[in-house]
Amino acid sequence: MIEYDMFRSIQIVIITACIIILSLNPPLNYTKYSFCVIFYIRKYIPIFCDIIKEIKFRMKFEVALMSADFRKDAFPILKDYLFYLLTIKEKSERTVNEYFIDLRTFFRFLKFKRGFVPKEIPFDEIKIDDVDLELIKSVTLFDAYEFMDYVKTERSNNSSTRLRKTSSLKGFFNYLNVKKHLIDSDPFTELETPKQKKSLPKYLTLEQSVRLLEAVDGKHKERDYCILTLFLNCGLRLSELVGLNVTDIRSDSTARVIGKGNKERVIYLNDACISAIEAYLKKRPNDGLIDRNALFISNQHRRMSREMVQKTVQKYLKKIGLDAQGYSCHKLRHTAATLMYQHGNVDIRVLKEILGHENLGTTEIYTHLNSQQLANAADSNPLSKVKSKK
Repeated sequence: MIEYDMFRSIQIVIITACIIILSLNPPLNYTKYSFCVIFYIRKYIPIFCDIIKEIKFRMKFEVALMSADFRKDAFPILKDYLFYLLTIKEKSERTVNEYFIDLRTFFRFLKFKRGFVPKEIPFDEIKIDDVDLELIKSVTLFDAYEFMDYVKTERSNNSSTRLRKTSSLKGFFNYLNVKKHLIDSDPFTELETPKQKKSLPKYLTLEQSVRLLEAVDGKHKERDYCILTLFLNCGLRLSELVGLNVTDIRSDSTARVIGKGNKERVIYLNDACISAIEAYLKKRPNDGLIDRNALFISNQHRRMSREMVQKTVQKYLKKIGLDAQGYSCHKLRHTAATLMYQHGNVDIRVLKEILGHENLGTTEIYTHLNSQQLANAADSNPLSKVKSKK
């Protein structure tokens, strides 16, 4: 019902917007006016339908992620693999649960496709705790192709989500073949990853970043200002900022950060960060705290959650008119990296260490050029001044 109401609301907004636009510049006759309204409605409603599908999938995945418990629901071989990721490879709990959901979806699909469960059972209620080695050994590369087609067409998975599912499948079957020697060959060795649309990271300009910092006010202005300052100056991930403890801030102008896979790194704090942290610590509550170590404290006197930090950032983005343009906490990380690279002439290898990337290829996305740099490059061409002789 909520999804239906959302869809109807968007329909009404689109129709109203089309009518207003056409009313401001009406056609010569009302017959043409009616055709124009129908044209705009048919053009834009499918776009918003796709957006709704993506939002629906994201919400459903987050709900599944919160309720996922591989310790209880995974079959023994899968449970061994997930504990291996958690303890040996030191993947985060969230990452391991994401792998579990991907592999659970695959084995649900496999059981459904092969008729091992009654057709009237809803897909998301199919149990996988009875999956055994015999079923695993029967998996083929064609099963993976069918599965990828299923999640694309039936579950509206985009290329990024299908890429992660591909990685989950390849990792699990490689583990069974190379580490545990439970299968004679890996059926997914030749499984290719879906092509991803290459797009430049979205980021705030220097002027927008300054405006964002200047927009901070209210009861928690010192805390909020400190959060934005660390995002914009240090390029922290959301999980890294939320996980910061008071003891992580060191007297030598550095901070200890726990990144992906529980990997520790040291970041250097510039003057803006030190000033913001000092101002916040003077206001930070000290009494009745549930988590005394947490750097950023909520109104409930506990560590600020990911959701609370996201809402805080969105509040100030909205204040400067950027909330509807796809900006988020992670976009502030993009902003920090871009500003350091473009304005600070930071070497790409240094930027890799600052951001905590494993591979240089991940960091290279921040070497994108702005329009002024492209214009300067065009003007620097020695032929740029050569003109036709009349």
